[in-house]
Amino acid sequence: MKPPTVSPRGAGAIVLFVLAAVLGLTQPGALAAPLPVPQPAPYSASRAAAVNAVKAVKAVDAASPAVRPFDLDNPRQDFLRASTGGLFLHWGLRTAPAHTSCSAWENDVTNGGWTPGYWVKEAQKLHTQYLVLATFHSRLGYARPWPSKIPGSCSTERDFVGELITAAKAKGLKVILYMTDDPQWHAEGGHEWLDSAAYSAYKGSNVDLTTRDGFGQFGYDNFFEVMDRYPDLGGFWIDNDNAYWESHNLYAQIQQKRPGYTLSNNNEDTPIMDMISNEQKTGMSPAYDYPQAVYTAQPRLTEADFKLPSSGAWWYDGSDPAVDRMLTLGRLVTNAGSSVKALMAETARVNGTFPANQASFNTFADSYLDPIWESLHGTEGGGYLHGGLKPGFWNDGAHGVTTVAKADPNRQYVHVLTPPSTSVLRVRDNGYRVSAVTDLRTGAAVSWSQSGGVLTLSGLGDWDPYDTVFKVTTAGRQGILSGVKVSASASASGHAGAAAGDGDHLTYWDSDRTLPVNLTFDLGSAKQVRYVGLNQREDSVVYARSDTEQSARIKDYKVFVSNDGSTWGNAVKTGQLASRRGMQGIDLTAVSARYVRLEVDTTWAAATDTTRYKRLRIDEAWIGTSYATPVNGGQSWNEGQS
Repeated sequence: MKPPTVSPRGAGAIVLFVLAAVLGLTQPGALAAPLPVPQPAPYSASRAAAVNAVKAVKAVDAASPAVRPFDLDNPRQDFLRASTGGLFLHWGLRTAPAHTSCSAWENDVTNGGWTPGYWVKEAQKLHTQYLVLATFHSRLGYARPWPSKIPGSCSTERDFVGELITAAKAKGLKVILYMTDDPQWHAEGGHEWLDSAAYSAYKGSNVDLTTRDGFGQFGYDNFFEVMDRYPDLGGFWIDNDNAYWESHNLYAQIQQKRPGYTLSNNNEDTPIMDMISNEQKTGMSPAYDYPQAVYTAQPRLTEADFKLPSSGAWWYDGSDPAVDRMLTLGRLVTNAGSSVKALMAETARVNGTFPANQASFNTFADSYLDPIWESLHGTEGGGYLHGGLKPGFWNDGAHGVTTVAKADPNRQYVHVLTPPSTSVLRVRDNGYRVSAVTDLRTGAAVSWSQSGGVLTLSGLGDWDPYDTVFKVTTAGRQGILSGVKVSASASASGHAGAAAGDGDHLTYWDSDRTLPVNLTFDLGSAKQVRYVGLNQREDSVVYARSDTEQSARIKDYKVFVSNDGSTWGNAVKTGQLASRRGMQGIDLTAVSARYVRLEVDTTWAAATDTTRYKRLRIDEAWIGTSYATPVNGGQSWNEGQS
């Protein structure tokens, strides 16, 4: 597997194709492909999709044009966007005990009692909505678990893929097929897994499958065979890009031939694909907060894939390592709290069953997740693009995330993964008026109060060992000023300061690598100012993962106010923002002013990170004229009190 990269190849053509497809303007032969490109299927909701696509194209960063999504409103994405996660299955020829004979492996799979229903049932225990089958995996022997007419690597007579698709569909789940572009492991374990001679005879020309180009041709043919065989497949999970596929417009042809398929790419953000997956990250603090290491901004479909046994191989190697429940559940919850899909990898044995520790965890997760499922499924991450209470680091060592119900933004949830050292939890309210708080798992009322921009829960104890969830009912936001004009002292082309105040999460202000730089808010007339709210663009990691991968967030800042927009005087607030995800509030001593200016002097990225050094991007910025007040004065009596 490769480190995160960005593929700019063919980005311009991809932009034009996607826009044309969304607008219904594509014609046969419009793409210079070696094979005929069929007319795409009619696209519903074309006007809304076109508007979103145009906005997204405007959001392309000139320095790295391939990192922005271009197709955010396609029905094929619906099941992924509605999903909480998936079950990742690495299973193939080198599953212990490893086989070198395709037929011998298939016999052992069948004779061992393999059944697709087992995997579907285990996926349901984990409360996932899709399965990713990684059998055509480079280090697992490149096996294809379907009867293939294309020679070149192991292919089974039994249609394991077809059986799994049928079993999953019956339970409302989808199957995504893993496809690799990498032949470098062709002789892994001292055995040659690829048959160049057989494939060359099939093609009628000499093709070396151990080269990237030759293997790209082999993979290209297999994509089309799979599409022909399995119309109900959910899509492809690709590890990673191949130049042959790109030069032959593979992805556009997939989307045309099978418009319901989704495309996911591992570690490489390719704009024509629907989703980018982020492979097993470490170094976060706390360790379970996986999104701290994610570098692609929402609303891009984003996935985090990780092993449930955090040690050992991705596939069954004969061992049965423990599953860390706190780490695994923490990853699942923090991903849900950031609108990131959790792809959880388990190590199926030859007959498909999981080792005892993983099977035990699945059974545990089944009962554990049920009582709190409404807070994880049908929700978006809170504190980012979708509003909601502030996630992350709270008081007295507490840490967690918040979620917001899609169907009702006033129904929110606070997930406390690391409890505070005290019996009190304080969470920034982000302007929401609170009306009730209960413990979701028990239904018990919770004592609470709200003032100064903070929701305070008190009298707490008996914390759940993994995730204490509080259901918070709100009554909308209060004190956030509308109609504010925002301008900037410096902006990159297409990313003016006004984009920070337009309420559109597809636009953002980019300071054009200028520091110091300021963002000025014109309130129209003098008004009371209590705080500045910020949602910085979540397009970098939070912590310094290396000298070249660091946080692009605000560090040192100053706030000034003025009544005429010319005379500013001394700063009314100076400080430093922590490099953290989610909403950041800069509180001020109450002051009346027409103009507010935020000056950013430094960011967290060092000069060694040439991509993010001095880079500053803000999705949303707003002025709070007052703090939210609780509904009914904030009474939080337990039942029976008066």
